[in-house]
Amino acid sequence: MNAIQHCELPQEALLGKYRQEGAYTDCYFVELPGVFTQAEYVEAFYTTRLIKAERLILSLLVSKPSSDRQAKQLAKGETKTFAAWSVENQTGNQLLLCDFLGRTRSWLMSVVDESGNSSRTRLYFGSAVVLKVNAETGQASFGFAFHALLSFHKLYSRALLRSASSRLARSEHDLK
Repeated sequence: MNAIQHCELPQEALLGKYRQEGAYTDCYFVELPGVFTQAEYVEAFYTTRLIKAERLILSLLVSKPSSDRQAKQLAKGETKTFAAWSVENQTGNQLLLCDFLGRTRSWLMSVVDESGNSSRTRLYFGSAVVLKVNAETGQASFGFAFHALLSFHKLYSRALLRSASSRLARSEHDLK
């Protein structure tokens, strides 16, 4: 399995506007042999065991249930909401979701490279956390929870991308 790597956001990334606005952004990628569509990537990402655990937590804690069928609808562009997220923007190879509180963004992008002798797909996953403005002081900050959970977030982001890429790689292998 190819390694998950940290990188700068690609120039065309829908998440880029948040970086320009001063939000925290991150970006990870993995390359897989073969061609995978954005819809395949999104469905794989939101139906892994790891994300299903997160979906269960969201269902229990904030009454935002979801199903694999809804994940497939999200992947196909047939719905604008999924669990605790809503579609903020979507292109042929990108999906930008906003959480129901408006504080975080999740972004997925797939880029197929068919140059050379073999096809490869680069899968990107990134996040943004927007600054929160204190109503009393007017000061903007990320807050204590952001700083306390940042290391976990970085590990979790890599795990989510690894889980989705493993699922796609298995599906490609199963077709052969």
